[in-house]
Amino acid sequence: MKKLHIAVLALLAATLGIPVPAHGKPRQAAQDEAKPEVTDIKGTVKSNDGKITFVTDEGGKSWDVMNPEVLRNHVDHHVQLSVQTYPDKGQIRVVTVTMI
Repeated sequence: MKKLHIAVLALLAATLGIPVPAHGKPRQAAQDEAKPEVTDIKGTVKSNDGKITFVTDEGGKSWDVMNPEVLRNHVDHHVQLSVQTYPDKGQIRVVTVTMI
């Protein structure tokens, strides 16, 4: 009976997603370190078959938008965005939108 209780507790801990430190750091601290700084970029919001992208003025680079719902009302608008960039994935996460 005691083994059954231990097995049930272990199963509950696994299914509840109790965070386990990775290499001595809590999971949240490791995620905070990975967040890129916020930068400002100017460009145009584009939509192609419902997929929202952002094309920068400088260099014409096209970025996939991780949170496209923020830009849905700005398609074909020239805007300035404050974003977190993930260049290795070609993605941005929009923090703020300012009409130019």
